[in-house]
Amino acid sequence: MKIPRWIIVPLVAIGTWGCAPQQQSGSGSAPRDASIVAGWIDVTASLDPATTPVYEGDAPMKFEFLKDMRKGDGFTLSVLSLGAHSGTHIDAPMHFVAGGAPIDQVPLAPLIGPARVIDIADDVQGIDAAELNRHQWKGAQRVIFRTRSSRRGWMTSPTFHRDFAYVAPDAAQLLADAGVQLVGIDYISAEQFGAPAPRTHRILLGKGIPIVEGLALEGVSAGDYDLIVLPMKVRGHEGAPARAVLRSRNGIHTGRNIRGPRIYNLSPDFPR
Repeated sequence: MKIPRWIIVPLVAIGTWGCAPQQQSGSGSAPRDASIVAGWIDVTASLDPATTPVYEGDAPMKFEFLKDMRKGDGFTLSVLSLGAHSGTHIDAPMHFVAGGAPIDQVPLAPLIGPARVIDIADDVQGIDAAELNRHQWKGAQRVIFRTRSSRRGWMTSPTFHRDFAYVAPDAAQLLADAGVQLVGIDYISAEQFGAPAPRTHRILLGKGIPIVEGLALEGVSAGDYDLIVLPMKVRGHEGAPARAVLRSRNGIHTGRNIRGPRIYNLSPDFPR
């Protein structure tokens, strides 16, 4: 596979809404202190071979500099090698559905709009129908689960943890039957590790419901948010890394800020 010399940052598509980090330093870098900026919360896990977990058996992550100004070269040029399901990413129907849509054909509608973050207790590994119904999820257009993986910082640990929280098939069926447009979770799979069949994926993707995996929700509280999550537009493939941001719809942006999610201001005209 030929690796491109650059990566399109999907969030650039939001530029038409006036996306611009504020209170930057003179160098143009993003603000160090997230608390000085209000609005959008970056819930994307940074891709870093030293800290990003890779699903057992998936393609390893390898980043290299072909040219590096820090070493005297006239410019900096990188090569990135990683699996389509690295870090924060979106599974398209093609992932587990024969004839399903590839990632470049997933419509924008389910990827942009209101979402509900549901906080799952640390001692819950399988989010089944009974667990789901303990929470106020009905009526939510998009459902995102914050689980033990966030509390334990697993999206910034290179160790792959098999006991991550997952969405059980009966809960997936409830979500699909209710017309939920998108499901998200805070580790690199929504399926139980070692499941005999990928039923959760097949239920959701079979209804055309994209699954966002690997969200960085360490500092996010339960509640209602606006969501934007845009994958790289890779033609004809089953998934791709994505950039994801949330904005609170009730004025509460973060809970316990473990690793300081980066927060941005976007246009106030984003639809509510």
